[in-house]
Amino acid sequence: MTTSVWVAVVVVAVVALAAVGYFVGQRQKRRNHLRERFGPEYERVVSERENRREAEQELLAREERLNELDIRPLAPEARDAYANRWTTVQERFVDAPMAAVTEADQLVTSVMAERGYPTEDFEQRLSDLSVRHASTLDHYRAAHEISGRAARKEASTEELRQAMVHYRALFEELLQETAQGR
Repeated sequence: MTTSVWVAVVVVAVVALAAVGYFVGQRQKRRNHLRERFGPEYERVVSERENRREAEQELLAREERLNELDIRPLAPEARDAYANRWTTVQERFVDAPMAAVTEADQLVTSVMAERGYPTEDFEQRLSDLSVRHASTLDHYRAAHEISGRAARKEASTEELRQAMVHYRALFEELLQETAQGR
């Protein structure tokens, strides 16, 4: 082979290696972004999907969906009103734990709705919340599961107390998020 053919082969190989390196770097950058953004939710979604790429596409779609929604912080007076309602719900727990857990669920849903999150479907709520509130998502799942058992009268008072604690974790995060926290 001539020198010019060797040079062309080397140039093509270098360009191919650079392209592969670029795409691998971009994929790693995206993966790191998703891990940081979604925390434990990243690993949960990866374990539920057939492959990592499919899971990452779902998480990216969640981000895109949330960017299309008008999620906004609560006005200070609304934040105070919700905080007062939460205090009332917690006080009611002593005399009526099951009713208090139901009210806590409704209160969390009300805050979400006022902030601009769609609230019709629980799985969609989880998906939407996962983008900005991944750290409290397991609390919300646990509270929802206990609430379901409570509705069937299968939850103990201690489990109902745990549901209140779980709801409070998400509630406080939703209440405190400001315009800068978006």
